[in-house]
Amino acid sequence: MSQTVSKTPPPIAMDEKMKEIMTNYYIEAKTASDSGKRVAWITSGGPVEPLIAMDIIPVYPENHGAMIGASKMGGSLCEQAEAMGYSGDICSYARADIASAVTCGGPIGGLPRPDMLIACNNICGTVIKWYEVLARYYDAPLFIFDTPMCHTDYPEESKRYVQRQVHEYVSFLEQVTGRKLDQDKMEEVGRLSLEAQRLWQAVLDTATARPSPMTAFDGFYHLALIVTLRGTRVAVDYYRDLLAEMEDRVAKGIGAVPNERYRLMWDNLPIWYRLKWLSKKFAAHDAALVADTYNTAWCRSLRYIDENDFLGSMAEGYTRMYLNIGVDQMADTIIEMAEKYSVDGLVMHSNRSCKPYSFGQYDIQRMVRERLDIPCLIIESHMIDERSFSEAQTETRIDAFMELVEEKNQCKER
Repeated sequence: MSQTVSKTPPPIAMDEKMKEIMTNYYIEAKTASDSGKRVAWITSGGPVEPLIAMDIIPVYPENHGAMIGASKMGGSLCEQAEAMGYSGDICSYARADIASAVTCGGPIGGLPRPDMLIACNNICGTVIKWYEVLARYYDAPLFIFDTPMCHTDYPEESKRYVQRQVHEYVSFLEQVTGRKLDQDKMEEVGRLSLEAQRLWQAVLDTATARPSPMTAFDGFYHLALIVTLRGTRVAVDYYRDLLAEMEDRVAKGIGAVPNERYRLMWDNLPIWYRLKWLSKKFAAHDAALVADTYNTAWCRSLRYIDENDFLGSMAEGYTRMYLNIGVDQMADTIIEMAEKYSVDGLVMHSNRSCKPYSFGQYDIQRMVRERLDIPCLIIESHMIDERSFSEAQTETRIDAFMELVEEKNQCKER
């Protein structure tokens, strides 16, 4: 099996543009009080478009958590949270963020003070208690957007229940800001949101090419805008340019992994503090992670939201998020993606921080093996608490897994 990597592909040019946009975004958020703007802390799966339409700056503690992890500061902040009395079993995003709020820690010295908080439980239940802690600490109003679990379908009762909350959410924002929502602006923001999602999905779809012009690890970096600035012209323009660059790489045969032989899929959140190491480790086996469930989660609402009635239809889109559906539907999604991207194996991050994302993985693994007959690997860790990661154990598991992938491919070729 190959263990050497040949000529390194050119870096993605849009990487620098991403840094510029995110730097400006955090500067604007940190200086919001100077410009008279309000700041809302919101969960990553929360309905951000009404905030954008009302010129409220959305800030994401989970994105901040990812930055903390990538900066390898998660372990120390999680330890501080544990010293404050928070259990080590709690989401590492929550622990690091709560500690950062108290100590102004992290790579950017903490987040700007929130004027309000919005917690949507379509990603997990932890966010409710997490945001309640923050709301008490900052003495800021909190809106909880409750989405019932969609194990199999989206019943009429759930539709009415969530739709009422959309109206309550808008009323909450109007009360906090003292301004009415501009319906025309709301419609424009909705259209921009869906356009950005379509472009982001098109970017991810370039990975169906052989060799793939990007990997999931690249996607984890370029995901930031579809979360943070969804509903803005900035996000649309950025993903249009990124798509053009990926299409150009496809046309020129530039692969993210030199000598790509194997194509893999990733499930669950990234291990932020080991992205480069994992990328190099798989690349050393000529393996490209060409698809994942995390990056695509922000495109899922495309099938449910009507761009001509965004506010009226967004209830279903935000309720049917990937982490708010049943295990069978998750398995179907993974199998569909595995076939679409022609993957040879599945890598699952058993994330101790994210129970909703991890609980059903062994059932999903069994379904994938039965229906696709491809090898599956499970890596155990936290997404930003580096104290939980065993490099030696993970390396051994990856090596053994890649041997299975190679054996399976050799059998197919015979």
